[in-house]
Amino acid sequence: MEIYPITKHIHMMFAGLSLLGFVIRGYWMISGSKMLNAKPVKILPHIIDTVLLISAVVLVIVTGYYPLKFDWVTLKILLLVAYIVLGTFALKRGKTKTIKIVAFVLALVTFFAIYGTVMHKPSF
Repeated sequence: MEIYPITKHIHMMFAGLSLLGFVIRGYWMISGSKMLNAKPVKILPHIIDTVLLISAVVLVIVTGYYPLKFDWVTLKILLLVAYIVLGTFALKRGKTKTIKIVAFVLALVTFFAIYGTVMHKPSF
């Protein structure tokens, strides 16, 4: 049993779950739903994102695609940091609903930029 394909599929699945959770929480933020403050809603994203991060680290180790050695990996990490910052403004730190909505939309654009970076990476 090879670790790469299993880890890659786990990574992709949890990236999808992370996006789905973010979209749902963004909808709740926009609609003013109290669900956004439910305890499971505050805990589950951390679990999903931890599995996502662990699978990313395993993929880097297994493939040898290290940041700074491969430009697309470096770009993916920089976009990830931007996504996290924008996401925190969208769901927590934004002072007004307008700022939260703009940050939410920009976070989604950033997520799809990450996806585009991975889909168009050079093949070796």
